[in-house]
Amino acid sequence: MNVSSERCNISDWLRLEATVKASVYLVTFSFATFITVIIIATVLQNSKLRRKVRYLLLCHHLLCISSYCGLGVLFQGMRAVLANSPVLMCWLVFGAQLSVGEGILVTLALMAVNACLAICWPLKSLSFVDLFKYKILAGAWLIIILKNACLFLIEGTNPTQVAVLKSEPLCPVILNGVPARAIGMVFLFLPLSIILISYSLIYKEGKRAGHFNRSNVKARKTVLIHLLQLALHVIPTLIFIGLGKMCGEFFFALNLVLFGVFAFAQCFNPLIYGLWNRELQSKLCHWMCYQLWCGHTVTSRGPV
Repeated sequence: MNVSSERCNISDWLRLEATVKASVYLVTFSFATFITVIIIATVLQNSKLRRKVRYLLLCHHLLCISSYCGLGVLFQGMRAVLANSPVLMCWLVFGAQLSVGEGILVTLALMAVNACLAICWPLKSLSFVDLFKYKILAGAWLIIILKNACLFLIEGTNPTQVAVLKSEPLCPVILNGVPARAIGMVFLFLPLSIILISYSLIYKEGKRAGHFNRSNVKARKTVLIHLLQLALHVIPTLIFIGLGKMCGEFFFALNLVLFGVFAFAQCFNPLIYGLWNRELQSKLCHWMCYQLWCGHTVTSRGPV
C-alpha cells in the first residue's frame, strides 16, 4: 500500500514504512534468489528436466519472484533514502515490479493448468502443451504489460509533463483510481479462478484414481499446502487493492502486517513449488553431490 506524500502529511511514517519494506524485500530477495539459482542450475544440468514444461514454468515463476523482490528493494530504497527521483522513473520501477508481481500469479495459474492437463488428459495434453507453451507464455506477458501500460497512461493523464519529470523525495505512485483497482481485481480473480478450477479437476481425478486415499499423505499434503500458500498470496493483495491508499495509524499498521504475510509467502514459494517436488529433490541431490565431488577432486590435486 504505497501512500503518496500529496495525499497524507505523514512523511516520517512513509519513510519508516519504506525502510521496513526495503529491509524485508532484501532478505526475501537474498533467500529466494539463492534457492532460484540452485533450482535453475539443477534443471539446466539435466536434459530430462529441461524438456518438461512444468520445470520451464517453475524456473519462470522463480525468476518472477526474485525480480519482484529485487525491484521492491530498489523502489522502497528510493523512498527510504529520499532519493528525489523523477516521478517518471518511480512509475517505471513500480510498473515493472507490478508486472512481474502479476507474473508470479500467472505462472502459478499456468503451472496448475499444465498439471491438470497432464493428470486428467495425459495422452492428449502432451502435444498440445509442447506446441503452444511459448506462445501462451508470451501472450500472458503481452497482456500484463499492455494492461499496466494502459492503466498508467489513463491515470497519468492528469499531471502535466512537467509534473511527470519533476523530482519527488518519496517517489509517489498512481494506480489508486477506481478503474485501476477494478481491473486489478479482475486480473487477480482470473488466474485465481483458473488455479482453483484446475485443482478441483486434479482432486476429482485423483480421488477417482485413488491418489488421494488415506495412504497417500504426500498428495493430500501437497494440495493443502499449495492452497494455503495461494491464500497467503491472494488475501493480502485483495485487501491492498480494496483499501487503496489510506492514512492513519490503523492503516499504517495493517499495511505492514499484510506486507509481512505477503513477503513470507514470497519467501517460501521456491521451497513449496520447487524443493517440495520429489523428482527435483533427487536431481538436486545428485547435482550437489557432483559439485562437491568435483570441488574435492580439484582441491586434492592442488593448484595447476
